[in-house]
Amino acid sequence: MKVVKTFFSLALAVLFMAGCASFSALQPGMSREDVVARYGTPSRVLPLNAGIRLQYSRQPAGQTAVMVDLDAAGRVVAVRQVLNLQEFSKIELGQWTREDVEREFGPPAAVDRVASWRGDIMNYRWLDNFQSMYFWVYLDGRNVVQRTGQGMELPLELPDR
Repeated sequence: MKVVKTFFSLALAVLFMAGCASFSALQPGMSREDVVARYGTPSRVLPLNAGIRLQYSRQPAGQTAVMVDLDAAGRVVAVRQVLNLQEFSKIELGQWTREDVEREFGPPAAVDRVASWRGDIMNYRWLDNFQSMYFWVYLDGRNVVQRTGQGMELPLELPDR
């Protein structure tokens, strides 16, 4: 059983890496039509100050979210996978809102509430060196980010029968 689990984990890692690498084929200057022809309809399209953002989010089950930024002429200016610590560290406590978080990371995998926190908690699933992780964004009652946190996503294993 352990060999099967190890093989399955390795296969998932290879598929993840292939999926991320596929977006690297996008080059600055490519048109929106080229992007959509290669990668399909984005999960969201958002306005930016100088263009639009195509979001390709794999939430809630996946662990990636790729942002493709286009200029006002509809040409690619930036492509990046944003579910990682470097990107999460850009969140400004007390400044960012739910809208800011969703613009930068896409929709969360889930939104939870707990008795010890008065607002929503946005949950993002991500991968850190092949370790499945959660990143939590704690919003207050006005939907302003007040804190963040991270933890390992532990697999639910049922006992062998």
